[in-house]
Amino acid sequence: MAANGSESPVRLAAETWESLFRAQVAVMRKLQSGPAFRKLAVNEYDVLFTLSRCPSGWLRLNELNDNVLLSQSSLSRLVDRLEKRGLVARMAAPQDGRGVLLQLTEEGRELQKEIGREHVRDISALVGPALSAAEQKELMRLTDKLRASLGTLPR
Repeated sequence: MAANGSESPVRLAAETWESLFRAQVAVMRKLQSGPAFRKLAVNEYDVLFTLSRCPSGWLRLNELNDNVLLSQSSLSRLVDRLEKRGLVARMAAPQDGRGVLLQLTEEGRELQKEIGREHVRDISALVGPALSAAEQKELMRLTDKLRASLGTLPR
C-alpha cells in the first residue's frame, strides 16, 4: 500500500496480471489432465478447433499462427504431425506459391467434435461450481475488454 492508503496502480496491475495468469495456468493444467485429451494434446486440439471455425474450410498457415498459442516453427512441426495422422490436409495457396492452406480432413473434423464435446463438459465442471452465471459473464466482459484494449498485436 502506498503511504496515502491507496494501492499503487503499478502494483495493482501486476497483481491482477499474476492472478489472471495463475488462474489460467491452473485451469489449463486441470483440463490437460482430463479425459478429453487422451487422444490428442491440447495444442494439437487447438489447431483442429481453430480450423473447425474457419468459414471457408481453408486457412493459411500464417493465419492459423495468429490464432493459436505456438511459435511458427512449432506450429509447422505440429501441422506436419497432424497431416501424417490424417487429421489435416494442406495445399499450396493458388494465388501465392509460398503460401500454405490448411483444412481439416473428415477424420480431423470428427475427432475435433468428439474431443470438443468432452472438453466443454470438463470446462463446465470446473468453472460452473466456482463462478455463478453472472460472475462468468462479468469475467468474460472484463477479459474481452482487456483483449480489445490491446488492438492488433504484432506477430
